[in-house]
Amino acid sequence: MKTVFTTGEAAKICKVSQQTIIRCFDNGQLKGFRVPGSRFRRIPREALYKFMKDNGIPTDALESGKRKVLLVDDDPDLVEVINKALEDDGRFEVRIAANGFDAGMMVKEYRPDLIILDVMLPDINGKEVCQRVRADTTLEDVRIICISGMIEEDKIQELKLAGADDFLHKPFMVEELIDRMCAQLEIEPASASA
Repeated sequence: MKTVFTTGEAAKICKVSQQTIIRCFDNGQLKGFRVPGSRFRRIPREALYKFMKDNGIPTDALESGKRKVLLVDDDPDLVEVINKALEDDGRFEVRIAANGFDAGMMVKEYRPDLIILDVMLPDINGKEVCQRVRADTTLEDVRIICISGMIEEDKIQELKLAGADDFLHKPFMVEELIDRMCAQLEIEPASASA
């Protein structure tokens, strides 16, 4: 369990910009300390917790330390495999949506750190989901990894232009998906911690 955070880590946990955290630190709203001999700011866990409580920021990301993942796919077998792998990994909290409509509702309420998005959903295509997420400025830090078995290279480019951060062809190894997730969330890949 982490006890001290950088301003970047605190910003991710609070889902605000790093500049906001630095400003709150510098004006005394957020307690912490500077690393001796440098200008780096560090924020102890209890100070960050108090800051989040005082400002009405949900503290679940800090309490569990887990990254929130929204898995959007209508293939129950694949969902089960990915969900189990992420639970076994221990660093992720997963919610599941089987279609774009449910995903849209859950993104607002659950505020995931990352969305694993099947491009071929029954009700809406992945590109549209990407565009909707990117159109909401409060969700600008959400990372999106699209997955699909039937898609041409030019469509991948379209997805990235629509806001996807990464793309993975089905079938894929779940370990590869977790490594890509770690890269997007800037956390250690699973293989490194083994």
